[in-house]
Amino acid sequence: MRLSSLRDETPDGLLIVVARDSARFTRATSIARTMQAALDDWERVHPALQALSAALESGRASAEPLDVAELTAPLPRAYEWVDASAFLSHIVLVRKARGAELPRTLRTEPLVYQGGSGVLLGPREPLRAPAPEWGLDFEGEVAVVLGAVPEGTRSSDAAPYVRLAMLANDVTYRGLAPAELEKGFGFFTSKPATAFSPFAVTLDELGDAWRGGRVHLRLRSTLNGVLVGDPDASAMHFSFYDLVEHITKTRSLTAGTILGSGTVSNEDPERGVSCLVERRTRETLDSGGPRTPYLEPGDRIRIEMLDAQGRSIFGSIDQAVLAR
Repeated sequence: MRLSSLRDETPDGLLIVVARDSARFTRATSIARTMQAALDDWERVHPALQALSAALESGRASAEPLDVAELTAPLPRAYEWVDASAFLSHIVLVRKARGAELPRTLRTEPLVYQGGSGVLLGPREPLRAPAPEWGLDFEGEVAVVLGAVPEGTRSSDAAPYVRLAMLANDVTYRGLAPAELEKGFGFFTSKPATAFSPFAVTLDELGDAWRGGRVHLRLRSTLNGVLVGDPDASAMHFSFYDLVEHITKTRSLTAGTILGSGTVSNEDPERGVSCLVERRTRETLDSGGPRTPYLEPGDRIRIEMLDAQGRSIFGSIDQAVLAR
């Protein structure tokens, strides 16, 4: 089942169910008006939403043509947006880029930060590049949406709390991050609003590609139509279940919490990158300096994930870069 939110005059949009062909949708507001309302009452509304999805696929539900530009993020605003850094090769390269030491607990305890969640971008909303020295970068990620999770949940018990999966572009101003992190209290100004894929999907949409709390598919990113990377998302050192255990160590989580994987990254340079800072770091290590610029006005970044049949599971994040 593929869920999304249709833009309207309210901050939270209207809940819709999207057909597998990505061309049609049906409104789900008779079941739950918004995505958050559905997540708050998931056990009751989930079967009804599944039935509506089946009716849409069979032609028994009224359908409207889908224009992705009319969609917000699946959750246009969320109670919490918690992003991890579960791909160790990304941590190693980014730390090298800013001359920082690796954490002692690199392999035993995940890095997480809490991002802004009051304003989340839809899949076609533009990115802003206010100044070249700010270093606008994209970060392609996998994210999950959680139900209400109690404090102290163990990794082995986390699976039932994962409701939906989607993609994220966790945008970063690389030029602002080092000074902010030196204070020991970032990120904040270096992290503008995050964008999300058009569709959030139930895990059955992933089939056997969802295993062990990881998505076993490649994340494909193109910049101005040119492939920059398709690393395998299954290379997460910490699974989403591990991340749930970590972030509930001292607190419970409300339904609708978004949890990100961190930038999808592989050690193999042949798989390319899901952010430009990794490419720039590798260029520096190979030839003494970066050659690839950060995002500039006029650029366009596209992020998506294809299944074994070449279908775009979550739809694409496709964002133009504009000057402020």
